[in-house]
Amino acid sequence: MPDITLISGSTLGGAEYVAEHLEEKLTQAGFSTEVLHGAELDELSNEGIWLIVTSTHGAGELPDNIQPLFEQIEEQQPDLSRVVYGAVGLGSKEYDTFCGGIKTVDRILQDKGAKRIGSRLEIDVTEHEIPEDPAEVWLDLWLNDLKEAGFLAK
Repeated sequence: MPDITLISGSTLGGAEYVAEHLEEKLTQAGFSTEVLHGAELDELSNEGIWLIVTSTHGAGELPDNIQPLFEQIEEQQPDLSRVVYGAVGLGSKEYDTFCGGIKTVDRILQDKGAKRIGSRLEIDVTEHEIPEDPAEVWLDLWLNDLKEAGFLAK
């Protein structure tokens, strides 16, 4: 099992790029990782550390490649009480559904017992031409939060 499983939801590829960038940084820091673009529930362990990076599609919905995972979580009701996670959302403040995708993810995971570590990052792509930059800054804070909470020994 990898130290950290990254799960991305993307329509145009932005969230995938951010997830891959964060995965590269985690690997450089010595963590084992797995990246899943459009994961299925049976591909995931019900314990460990997840890092979800998703954009928002349409009127605040999850992108098509990650929506099935969260439908499966809601339908199958897995016990995720041994999952801790980080949450990174991409969106545009030009819409009133800004970062609606990651807010949905956050709600569903917490409803199933998972615990978010650290603050949720919401990146406004109209303010950050390169969304990987604020995500990288957030990653250092998140890793520190994981260490302080006793989930990482590194």
